Parts: sequence; C-alpha cells; structure tokens
Amino acid sequence: MRPSWTGVYPAVTTKFKENGDLDIPAFVKNVEFQIESGVSGIILGGSLGESSTLSADEKLQLVEALQPYRSKVPVIMNIAESSTVRAIEAAKKAEEAGADGLMLLPPLLYKADGDETVAYFKEVAASTSLPILLYNNPVDYKIEITVEMFKQLQDVENIEAVKESTRDLTNITRMKNAFGNRFKIMGGVDTLCLEALLLGADGLVAGLVCAFPKETVVLFELAKQGKVEEAVELYRWFMPLLEMDIHSKLVQYIKLCEVYTGIGTEFVRAPRKMITGVEREKITQTIEVALENRPSY
Repeated sequence: MRPSWTGVYPAVTTKFKENGDLDIPAFVKNVEFQIESGVSGIILGGSLGESSTLSADEKLQLVEALQPYRSKVPVIMNIAESSTVRAIEAAKKAEEAGADGLMLLPPLLYKADGDETVAYFKEVAASTSLPILLYNNPVDYKIEITVEMFKQLQDVENIEAVKESTRDLTNITRMKNAFGNRFKIMGGVDTLCLEALLLGADGLVAGLVCAFPKETVVLFELAKQGKVEEAVELYRWFMPLLEMDIHSKLVQYIKLCEVYTGIGTEFVRAPRKMITGVEREKITQTIEVALENRPSY
C-alpha cells in the first residue's frame, strides 16, 4: 500500500528476546494492535526501533515479517547511514524486500553542509522508486533541512514528506507558505503533536503510540475534526506519558509502557539497559497514574 503521509504512523519498537535475538512474534503482535487501533502506516528501524543495534539483514527481516499486512497499512523502513553508498544499498534492498516507503535521515556522524545533504538525498532518491519521508531532526542529528534545501528538492518526485522534529513549530507555517501541499508534514515530537496538527501538519510519526495507539489515533481525529476542547482534554491526560518521548531513554520508557498495556516486551540491546531502582519507580508511577485515569474510547 502506498503511504498517504496522513494519519498516525507509529515509529515502532523492535522486540527482542532476553538473549538479544529478534522476537518476531512479539513484534508482529504489537503491529497488529496498532493496525486494529486505526493507525495509517508503520515505520520500523528508527531510533525508537533501536536502529543503531540492528544489522541490515535484521531490518529486512522486520520488513519481511510485515508483508501480510501491507494490504492494510504501508510498511516504511528507516534509513540511517553515514555513507551515501550504504544508504543507496539499504534503499534498494528495502524495495526488494517489499517495503512501501522509506524514512531517510541526513548522513550520520559527518555534519554535512546544505549542498552535501541535498546531494545525498537526491542520490538516494534516484536509486529507488519508493516514496520518501525525510527526517528533519537537527536537535538529535545536528543537520537541519532548511526551507532553502527543500526548494532544491521539490522537483524530486519521490521525496514526498517530512517528519518535522525541529521543535520550532513555526517551521510548519514556513513550509506551508513556501510549498503549499507539495510536501506532506508529519509532526515528529510527541510533546508538540497537538500543536503541530492544529498548525496544519498532515499526520504524526509518534512514539507513545507504540503503547497507546487508540488514544493517539483519537487525538489525531479530534484535532482534524476541529474538536479542540476535547483534544486538549485528552492531550493533558497524555502529556506525562508523552514526555517520555523526548528523554534519552525513550526506548526503555516506551517499552515499559508497552509491557503495562500488554502489547510489548521490555528487553533492549546493549549498550541500553532496562531501567531499575528509583528511575523505574518514577516511570512506573507515571504509567500507573495514567492507566488509572485512562479515558475510554
């Protein structure tokens, strides 16, 4: 299924067994719950999916595991590479494995300038027919994709959308003013998701959706229906959980949320470690309070 870049796209966590091996049944179980809850696409192998610990073959295994679901939602694979050659190779293999689209980060490790970053995106896009969502997150990845850079990319037909994670909400209006609807805009920061939608974002690439998909879908729908008061009420309930998405341990925190909602496991790959002690008590308290006051949908 071709991505529309509207609605809610979970950046799903990768499930592992206690020994560190991929846990495909647990991965698929979570994705099935996402689909039942009304999400519009699945993004795998992102930072929340512990991309840095996955081999290229493991990412393809995840794509292949979701082939039976492609008639229901598009399957998007993340590409995060430090080399143009490796990024092109990953794009080609993702297409061969049955991915419906790509999320593409700027080059990692080396802080490429604007011309280098634009060239990187163009070369990767030229290597595949898959639609591409660019990931604009200068806070974590140190390279901003500016409006001027997007002007150089607007003729690249398969670069269709951007995950907007600059933390500058004004950027949504800048993009709409500059390009109209040429690029779909996906809000990429959980703690700014309602604001992003109200300012014109077309959808969300979300984190806490991994544990709370129904609530995330309802929040999106309320915002798009103009039911702002209802959306704000749900957002205020959600916010203590959404704060976990902007913490360096978002993977561990969100996986613990998945355990509490019965749709995930807590195992992570080193150097990450499962949280313990006072930190764990604090996070579990936040989760338990949220569950005690969870709205019914």
